[in-house]
Amino acid sequence: MPSPDLASLPLAAFEDLAALSARRSARWRPGLAARQGPALHSEIFASSRDGAGAGAALALALDDWRSLPQQDAGEVRHPRSVLWVQTREAARRGGRPYRAGLPGDLPARVIHVLAEKAEDALFALDEGLRCRDLAFVVGEIAGNPRALDFTASRRLTLASEKHGVPLFLVRLDAARDLSSARMRWEVASMPSSAPRWNAQAPGPPRWRAELFRARAHAPGEWTLGEEAGRLVASKVQREADEAVAGWTAGLRLRRSPRRA
Repeated sequence: MPSPDLASLPLAAFEDLAALSARRSARWRPGLAARQGPALHSEIFASSRDGAGAGAALALALDDWRSLPQQDAGEVRHPRSVLWVQTREAARRGGRPYRAGLPGDLPARVIHVLAEKAEDALFALDEGLRCRDLAFVVGEIAGNPRALDFTASRRLTLASEKHGVPLFLVRLDAARDLSSARMRWEVASMPSSAPRWNAQAPGPPRWRAELFRARAHAPGEWTLGEEAGRLVASKVQREADEAVAGWTAGLRLRRSPRRA
């Protein structure tokens, strides 16, 4: 498709784009929950072949949770529990949570629910989102079951926003369907960087993550990883950034000089 002649476009087109860009230019980054609050309903699409979905969902959830100010001293002494819901098919494809490999004090805080069907998993997720004593809820559902339609996702969004409990729903081997999730990710595993002291040891996990839909952020791609127990991200430059640069150049060409 040929590129438009930017110099021939009206100035209003660039002004409208600049206004839209200003509203959408707040790129996502780790730790943003400290200023804007957590994303209360997120979906993470991943393949069951590399096990990236659950790991990335947990990393995003912990990043939001650690970025929020603690409610009181009791929260520090007795952290809230985490609900982890899987359908039996999702557990068969990706495995159950391995408690010994979970970070920090999380192994003692995880409440694991194994549901037979997607309908049972959605019921457990909905009930968990209504419990304010939970730090967050992680769900894993395989494929595109009929029960997980837009109405069901909307019900989860409303429950999460009403009670303030974040949901991170992993969609294993699923197609991008309609959803009311506020943030939707596509993730895949990446090779780990070599450890500092032992190059033969496994390195910290890394993911390639695409934020393809977000209510408050512009889409983009990042390389996510962990350093000193914290989530870090480096931006992946894509054609979209080149397009924005082209529009900026066109705006400069079209903007008329001020009269003396």
